[in-house]
Amino acid sequence: MTAANTLPIFDGHNDTLLSLYERERGDGVTFFDRSEKGHIDLPRAREGGFAGGFFAVFVPDPAEERLTDRPDPPASGYELPLPPALDSAYAQRIAISIAASLFRIEAASNGQVMVVRTHSELEACLRDGVLAAILHFEGAEPIDQGLDALEIFYRAGLRSLGLVWSRPTVFAQGVPFKFPGTPDTGPGLTDAGRALVRACNRLGIMIDLSHLNEQGFWDVAALSDAPLVATHSNAHALCPSTRNLTDKQLDAIKESDGMVGLNFHVGFLRGDGGRDANTPLDVMVRQVDYLVAHLGIDRVGLGSDFDGAKMPQELGDVAGLPKLVAALRAAGYDDVALRKIAYENWLRVLGKTWPA
Repeated sequence: MTAANTLPIFDGHNDTLLSLYERERGDGVTFFDRSEKGHIDLPRAREGGFAGGFFAVFVPDPAEERLTDRPDPPASGYELPLPPALDSAYAQRIAISIAASLFRIEAASNGQVMVVRTHSELEACLRDGVLAAILHFEGAEPIDQGLDALEIFYRAGLRSLGLVWSRPTVFAQGVPFKFPGTPDTGPGLTDAGRALVRACNRLGIMIDLSHLNEQGFWDVAALSDAPLVATHSNAHALCPSTRNLTDKQLDAIKESDGMVGLNFHVGFLRGDGGRDANTPLDVMVRQVDYLVAHLGIDRVGLGSDFDGAKMPQELGDVAGLPKLVAALRAAGYDDVALRKIAYENWLRVLGKTWPA
């Protein structure tokens, strides 16, 4: 790691496991190979000061295109319907396969990568320069209504769970991809969803509110005794996408002493919702400024969505993270504030969520 990149950056969301799952079956690229494909591999992570993050298990529908593969939407806006629910047996099989790939990375890393399960393990990784990976499910399709699978996945290392991606589950509904639009798009949690929230609180699994519709958000807020966290979402006031958070939601997150991770996807950053890679880093800084103004400096972090979204061209990939840090520094964020945004706020909120 170069002197310019000594600030460790812990990230709230990436889709690298799915990217590797698809790429390994194509060109054989592994996590340990430096590549121009995708956004994260270990060599580029080291270049960018990437200390770790939430590694998402996302189960794709074979009939769906990935968001990053869709054509750019028209400048006048767009609306994509909610994809259909997944078959649960298929979802569980694919989730196990993708999660297993993370454990294989850990085993093959010679101590360079660790799947962390406790706050103290995460602290140690950040101190010792070991890349820390949190196993996260982006959508609860692999979880059965009886929650037996939740117990098993927790013992395996699951420490963060989104009740939905942007499609329905037996637990809740996600938001469709729409711009402009409101996150108030449908009904809230089902009875099974309420039971899942309580079980996550009992086990100490962080609940991710990104992709959840607004009524579901409020249902979780009423039920959960943990801080409210949206790992990769932005401010709706600056970019009125269904995926972003209203001021009222931000107020609730602040009241719970939770946090928001800035999503780097250009379509969730820009005021026009456009998927234009020619988006300056100043647009990212403006989102951070807004989140800090509403949440406080202790409740804002990064949630890149690397390998799952279109990045600003100036940033590029994980090796470009020091450019974002430099832009924040130029905007007036001092060393104390930058450490909080880079990793300390994630440490704090996970310390309040995971069991001791």
